Amino acid sequence: MIKQFTAIDLFSGCGGFSYGFQQAGFKVILGVDNSEIALKTFEKNHDNSKALLLDLHEESSIDKIVNETENKDIDVIIAGPPCQGFSLTGTRNENDERNSLFYSVFRLAEKLNPKAIIIENVPGLLNLYGGKAKNEIIRLCNEMEYTCNPKLLFAPDYGVPQIRKRVFFVAMKNNLGKFEFPEPILLENEYVGCEDAIGDLPDLVLNLGNEELEYDKNTFSNYQKIMRNGNKVLKNHLGTKHTEHVINVIAQVPEGGNHKDLPPGVGDSRKFNEAWTRYHSKKPSKTIDTGHRNHFHYKWNRVPSVRENARLQSFPDDFEFLGNKTEQYRQVGNAVPPLLGKVLGEKLIKYLNHEI
Repeated sequence: MIKQFTAIDLFSGCGGFSYGFQQAGFKVILGVDNSEIALKTFEKNHDNSKALLLDLHEESSIDKIVNETENKDIDVIIAGPPCQGFSLTGTRNENDERNSLFYSVFRLAEKLNPKAIIIENVPGLLNLYGGKAKNEIIRLCNEMEYTCNPKLLFAPDYGVPQIRKRVFFVAMKNNLGKFEFPEPILLENEYVGCEDAIGDLPDLVLNLGNEELEYDKNTFSNYQKIMRNGNKVLKNHLGTKHTEHVINVIAQVPEGGNHKDLPPGVGDSRKFNEAWTRYHSKKPSKTIDTGHRNHFHYKWNRVPSVRENARLQSFPDDFEFLGNKTEQYRQVGNAVPPLLGKVLGEKLIKYLNHEI
């Protein structure tokens, strides 16, 4: 009988990272987060997994996780600590308490002794404050007899139709060796573009959508077939009612353009880097964030729906997001693309099975 390896997901949010591990064949035992609605989404979409609403700043939270996983052998801890302290878009404060949340990962690892730890974060973590956080993570891994290998991964290289760069620290027990990251599966001229990712979804131009929709187009790309995977009812695909002014501004942005392409005096209310960005049908989308006001469909004069953003994050269509629309957008934007989790999970299984 083939052993099914186990994982727990810290700072799980809705569980994009661990959902990818589930797709790779892991049994996800537990998701831990401080957002109740995100955890409801997590429980709905993970097979028989439990969710714990905890603040990982608190030492008692570690004991509660240990109690919850009692008598269970945990093979992998995966974690995506909040990245605001390291993000280029946040206020960079070296003493931001969120910067040190990765310590909770190691406090738990001391008690559960997993075979591997994977930490995901924004690229800024590598260099900000002179690389303090990166060096501390590596030091803690060495101290606990893990071999740690950090690497920047570019999501489009692995089939995700979105410009997203993140650092992954993969640490394995010394006897398992050093983790070698999977090679990219796509070349730049093969990246999945927005049209091949979401072009089969209802356009929502005349209909703002219902809680459940039927597909009204056939798939025309392999990515769309993978995302549908036999799904029949489309959820989280609600349109947004824009003012005539906003629609007029969007209409003047060319495909792949942004606020810099608008005529003088148009769209002056938003002038920052990502403002009035229209996706390009043949290219991956910009990085999906937790809001939904600055990016627009490559064809239609509206923001992408939650489902469209989820597709661009590589969530399959049967993954349902709970909560109001704002909460759903936040869950999608905070997630690690499941496809990246799946690729890493599949490679890690080979190490855990001593096939490498």
